[in-house]
Amino acid sequence: MSAGPVPKPIPETKEFWEGTLRGELRIPRCSACDRLFFYPRAYCPFCSSDAIVWETASGDATLTSYVINHRPFPDFESSEPQIIALVTLAEGVRMMTNLRGVEPNPEALSLGMPLTVRFEPRGDQALPMFVPKEVK
Repeated sequence: MSAGPVPKPIPETKEFWEGTLRGELRIPRCSACDRLFFYPRAYCPFCSSDAIVWETASGDATLTSYVINHRPFPDFESSEPQIIALVTLAEGVRMMTNLRGVEPNPEALSLGMPLTVRFEPRGDQALPMFVPKEVK
């Protein structure tokens, strides 16, 4: 896989990145309104509460949208096409990610395809990437 920039955790994302290092996909929940959300932030986007707790997600998702990027990313070693995806987690929240284990070709990608998370080492972090569910 292509190497690239290493994420730098901030207080709002620390739990997320610590989870990825343990092989867990963690998502925030507001304990005031009981809603999950993503991306991590200090306040609930629904009710503005700062009563945030973290849950471990199942790691299952479906492909909601994607783009195949053929232009090389700055700071990445590989110039291979990348599938940049919007996935909907089984828990209902959406996140941007990359797809692995599938050809970067529209014929190989279908909206709604079942996916599962895998963690790709990057420096001292681990990035959540998704692969088709049948790929082990």
